[in-house]
Amino acid sequence: MVVFPNAKINLGLHITSKRTDGYHNIESVFYPIPLNDALEITENKLNKNNFKTTGVKIPKNGKLNLVEQAWEIVNEFKPIPHVDLELLKNIPIGAGLGGGSSDAAFCITGLNKLFNLKITEEKVLEMAGILGADCAFFVKNKAIYAEGIGDEFSDLNLK
Repeated sequence: MVVFPNAKINLGLHITSKRTDGYHNIESVFYPIPLNDALEITENKLNKNNFKTTGVKIPKNGKLNLVEQAWEIVNEFKPIPHVDLELLKNIPIGAGLGGGSSDAAFCITGLNKLFNLKITEEKVLEMAGILGADCAFFVKNKAIYAEGIGDEFSDLNLK
């Protein structure tokens, strides 16, 4: 299965306060844009996951990539087969475009579809939220008003 995680932009980003946990409280409109990565998810029989990335270089920080973490979260909820995860990274890193968050959210929804897990949207949103403040945005992937650390959403009606 191949999915195409997209980027987002923040319209009218307003930082309302700094928090003691290092995050900022914000008010913004998150808006999806057609700048995409590509993520291929393929079941394997190796009893381990393989993660490969090409394109924009992802810095190594000693932790699993968010895509790999997404597999772990889904597997904790419903055991699934191991997979090969191949990410073609086009979305710039550290630009506030949400590329890593999008990759993780699309991995969760892709695994749900690939393995016909029938995980509810509510649970998928919860799983995505564990990975990062704006990951859940990419599950719905439509314009929303965001508050808190970027994890509290209200629907918008843009025409």
